[in-house]
This record gives sequence, C-alpha cells and structure tokens, in this order.
Amino acid sequence: MSVARAGDLALLVSPDRKRYLIRLQAGGQWHSHRGAISHDDLLGQPLGRTVHTQHGDAFLALEPSGNDLVQELPRMTQIIYGKDAAQILLRLNLYPGRTVIEAGTGSGGLTLLLARAIMPTGRVFSYEVRADAHAVARRNLDNLGLLSYVTLYNEDIAAGFHESAVDACFLDTREPWLFLDHVWAALKGSGFFGALLPTTNQVSQLLQGLQARPFGDIAVEEVLVRPYKLVPDRLRPEDRMIAHSGFLVFARKIAAQDESLRWIPEKKRRAYLGKQAMARREAELAAQREEADDDEEAVPE
Repeated sequence: MSVARAGDLALLVSPDRKRYLIRLQAGGQWHSHRGAISHDDLLGQPLGRTVHTQHGDAFLALEPSGNDLVQELPRMTQIIYGKDAAQILLRLNLYPGRTVIEAGTGSGGLTLLLARAIMPTGRVFSYEVRADAHAVARRNLDNLGLLSYVTLYNEDIAAGFHESAVDACFLDTREPWLFLDHVWAALKGSGFFGALLPTTNQVSQLLQGLQARPFGDIAVEEVLVRPYKLVPDRLRPEDRMIAHSGFLVFARKIAAQDESLRWIPEKKRRAYLGKQAMARREAELAAQREEADDDEEAVPE
C-alpha cells in the first residue's frame, strides 16, 4: 500500500464537506478555524483515513482527484467545469500516447486534465495569447509536476499551429470559426475537434463554419449535473445544481474531397443549402444594382 510522502498533495475534507488542498512537507502544519493538523501525522501513512486537529476536530485525508486540482488551482481566468472537462476528454478520445492541441490555455485547468490523460507518452500543445495567463498556467503545471508533458506557446493562433497530424484539437476561444482551416490542417485524418462556447449565436456561427468545410459527425451538447441529498430513506435532489455552463461542439475531420453536408440530417442540409442559395442570390442582385448605378453615372448629361 502506498503511503504519503513529502511533496505529495493531500486533500482534507471537513465534516461540512469543505475541501482543502495541501502539499505535505516534514514538520509542516495546516491551520484553519478548527485548529491545526500536523503534516507529520500524514507522512508515511496511507491516505484515506481520519486525522484530527489539536482540538479533536476530524478531517478526512484523501488523495485529490483531477477535479480537486482544477477547483483549487490559482487562477486569473474562468476555468472549465469538471462536468464539461470529463465530456471533452471522452469525446476527444484521449488516452496515454495521444497528441492534442489546446487553444485558450487560460490558467491551465483543462490543460492539466489533458496532460493527465495523455501522459506519460503523449503530448499537449497549448496556445495562449495573454502573457499573464500564460505565466500563471506555466507555474500551475510546474507545481503539479505536469509541465514536462505540455508544450506552452504564448502566441496568437491566427497564423496557425506549429503541429500537424495531431489526434485532437480543442478551442476555448471567442470566435473558433475563424480558425477552422488551421484546425483541419493540424488534425490527422479522422481527427477529433471540440470547442466550448457560452452562447447560441456563437454555436450557430461555428456550425455554419463546420458545415462549409470537410468536417463530419458534428454534434452540439450540454452537460448538466444534479447532485442528490445523502439521505437513503428520503433520496431527493439538492436544491441547487450545476446546470448550463456552456455549449460543447464536437466534429471529426474528413477527407477534403468528401462533402461534409452529406453527413448532416436531410432537413438541416436542405435548410443550410437554402440559406446558401439565398445568400448567393442576394449577392448577385447587389452586384447587378451596383453595376446599374455605375452605368447611370457613366451616361453623359
């Protein structure tokens, strides 16, 4: 059975279910309003047991989960909820040895989960345009011992990605539809694409961009989590739940010569083609009006 060692992270859970993440060190102490807990009481012992403060208050000492690491992460940007991150890892088909591009590192919350999924033989390539967020993410990943699995870029992705033939690409950017050509070029055949967006207008624009390019198996999803009260005899939901936190859009890269519209439902395909035809017709009429105006200006008085 493994035991806690100096430098390990441990999670302390109070009776009222508050969670505290600490890094263990010899002679260290953790302090709260309930009292102090000596790190030495945990070192050399297996986690998953009760420890007490000097006042006798009990805490459960556990190994922290990935969700705990994200929630306690020092951050300056909004983080992706665990419920969304879990769906992203599943939908992007990430496991040890895979390669994935992330645009929008932020404070590194999703980045650390991507790294934990693909380590030890995979690689995360993460892009962040803000220098301050880039620095925070680098520090967070280094503190968690995950930096060796991640290549961090403090760059704009407008010029494209450095990588090619990667397994997956995820965009957490305001206008992901602007970068779809770069995404397609970076992915291997049948590669996985995902994006997180807060509004339906953004989702609509991204869908239009995907349907106009060689992408298939397109899906839009929303993840809702409803916790339940821990009362076996009267099992019922909690009064609050983690509901809408964003829309997830997923797609797969298909061959350039394939028609991506072939892989969306017939009704949606007809509607999309109708809008495209209407847009072309409006453009033609506008061009004709402009030409007529030019002819009128050219007629001498």
